[in-house]
Amino acid sequence: MSAPAPSLRDFAIGQLHDLLRAAGLAESAESATKLLGEALGPGGGLPLSAVPHWPSSVADDHTPVEFSVALARNEHPVVRMIVEPLAGQPGKRANLGAALGVLDGMAARHQVRLGLLDRVRDLFLPEDPQGEFAFWFSLIVGREAAPGVKVYLNPDVRGRESATPLVAEALSRLGLDAALPSVSRNALRRDGLDRFSFFALDLTDESRARVKTYVSHEDAVIADVVRAAQAVPDVDPALLTDVCEIACGGDGPFSRRPLMSSYTFLSGDTDRPSGYSLYIPVRDYVQDDLEACERVLAIMVRCGFDPSPFFMALASLVRRPLGEGVGLIAHISLRLGRPRPGVTVYLSSEAYAVTPPRTRALSA
Repeated sequence: MSAPAPSLRDFAIGQLHDLLRAAGLAESAESATKLLGEALGPGGGLPLSAVPHWPSSVADDHTPVEFSVALARNEHPVVRMIVEPLAGQPGKRANLGAALGVLDGMAARHQVRLGLLDRVRDLFLPEDPQGEFAFWFSLIVGREAAPGVKVYLNPDVRGRESATPLVAEALSRLGLDAALPSVSRNALRRDGLDRFSFFALDLTDESRARVKTYVSHEDAVIADVVRAAQAVPDVDPALLTDVCEIACGGDGPFSRRPLMSSYTFLSGDTDRPSGYSLYIPVRDYVQDDLEACERVLAIMVRCGFDPSPFFMALASLVRRPLGEGVGLIAHISLRLGRPRPGVTVYLSSEAYAVTPPRTRALSA
């Protein structure tokens, strides 16, 4: 008689335990795994099955969890998770209700502050959400503090045509309306190809909280993202160019999953953001995860980072030869400007499925 399938929650928590140990964060395991279990919502108790209970867009195989390891110079690695809460019977409205229930619980039990979110809640959380998602959590585990919590909101939640005015109103309510022209001038230049795709808030004291806007660049070339980065001071265009070329194997146009810019606003920012990040879906521009691993290593060398934390993190999650699938190494991001320049590598759970390798790379 075979053993019953583990729940999604138990499976993801087991992976997180291994990842935290590999990153030297084992002492944070108790608080971090508890928070992950809460963030998954009631649907986290559903058993793993051949077909996901909900087609989450967090990961290619619809697992509603994605892990990442963030590296910064002279700092200890940080482990992050993106999580989509699920209802016991998942659906768009039900999942949003489950997410808000989770949020209320976090506010009562953890160091979560809702001030910034409350200012824009009515914009991004309608009763009938549209788009691929309405509410995701980001959980952040470091060495020196309790896990942090961030929320991702969807600018398309009232329809794609409403995304730009929705973000503009949200920035205005948060005192950042003067920054919109700089972002628009540099990142939203190509009508129909550049668009707002995420809006994120730290749920912490407002003096320390970040506000982040994300712009997707369809069919972009490297020059497009170099231009987008010009909205932020002190960005190194040569480093940005090199990292993008290494990750994607060319200079574009990148016609599969789009490159994505994000802008970080810190307390005191008014007319322009303090930080810029480029998110690169490396899995779309390689043949398999072995090639993706080689490209991540080359990026670490270019940026002057010790690759050991990345290799340790990867080894803690991998359950197959890297050449037998693609997508375990999903994204890589380059962070420039304030507050912490560095590199983050995103790793898929592959709880449900492994994407077969391609017969040839899809580099530009």
